[in-house]
Amino acid sequence: MKTDELVSLLAREAQPVPRHAAARRISIALLAGVPLSIAWMVFEYGVRRELVQTMFWPMFWVKLAFPLCIAIAGFVVVQRLARPGARVRAAWLGLVLPVLALWVLGFAVWFFAPADERAALVWGQTWRTCAFNIAAISAPVFVAALIALKSLAPTQPALAGAAAGAMSAGVGAAVYALHCPELAAPFLAIWYVAGMGLPVLAGAAIGHRLLRW
Repeated sequence: MKTDELVSLLAREAQPVPRHAAARRISIALLAGVPLSIAWMVFEYGVRRELVQTMFWPMFWVKLAFPLCIAIAGFVVVQRLARPGARVRAAWLGLVLPVLALWVLGFAVWFFAPADERAALVWGQTWRTCAFNIAAISAPVFVAALIALKSLAPTQPALAGAAAGAMSAGVGAAVYALHCPELAAPFLAIWYVAGMGLPVLAGAAIGHRLLRW
């Protein structure tokens, strides 16, 4: 059989991929993973008792909005990387700019704080566990996103895995914010970013192997 005949035979039954198939599968991964992340937070850590009062403080909304921006940007990036030929373009800025903004805010708060208060702003009360808690709460979305990516066609598996890690980390940090007592910008700039970085690194490492064609 000639090459042209083989190609024609293989292409005879080919069907067009449904539009937005990648976005739908990643959305299903979120629908499966987010409730599990919330349940893990509630049963393992518990919702903060003063949550309603805390909602009147601007820094609570900064702490919540920052990871949600990362999660949304991660969703945009990962569903594009799941499709051959799709370009990420400026969507990467959605992952970078929130981190830079938080770092600037954290440094400004630390710089203008009295010297004897700076250490508390950085270390808070939960620095030993914060990053690992965020990574743990991110796990359900992380696993679901990788399963969804495995059924798609990412041509840059390490980057796709890292983007899945960023999306899941954003979800995990936002869910953990409902428990976490920390509100200092320097603390968030260091330990929240570190906790969100763990799934990103894991996603790049796992994606490089798992998501290969």
